[in-house]
Amino acid sequence: MHNNDRMGVVHTTNLYATAVDTLQWALFDQVFTPDISIDFGGGAVWSGLEPLREAFAAIHAPFTATQHITTNHTVTIEGDRAHCFSYVLGRFIRDVGEGGNMFESGGWYDDTLVRDGQNWLIARRICRSIWVNGNPQVLATGPETGIPELFSPAAEAAAGRVETVRALLS
Repeated sequence: MHNNDRMGVVHTTNLYATAVDTLQWALFDQVFTPDISIDFGGGAVWSGLEPLREAFAAIHAPFTATQHITTNHTVTIEGDRAHCFSYVLGRFIRDVGEGGNMFESGGWYDDTLVRDGQNWLIARRICRSIWVNGNPQVLATGPETGIPELFSPAAEAAAGRVETVRALLS
């Protein structure tokens, strides 16, 4: 695996956090393919860049601030296709009155990326939460939002549902 490719995959994964936390939805063009497929669990599923951009703008607009921290990137590359497993910590701030103004969750992204010229774009993202903390009312910004379902990375990998692990083992 060429180090520049690995750095490009990690850059794309991290650029997502910058786009979301700064509400700069135009940056999604540098993160996702036009036919992106995203599954955040619990029915939070989007297909296509424009529907994703519109949904995320609406979901994130009520927050005073968000902070997404992505770490521990494990990358596999085969030709023009890559997989990246990374951990994410998401914090969401919004004044909802009682119960505190923060909700946070920890989980992972399992991304499949494709090469687009010199760049890498996410074609498929699975996001799963491992734990949650804080005031769940902060996260309730619309009908499709709420406390995420919790998943064990070990159980998901054992069931063959983590693409990056499957790529590492093949």
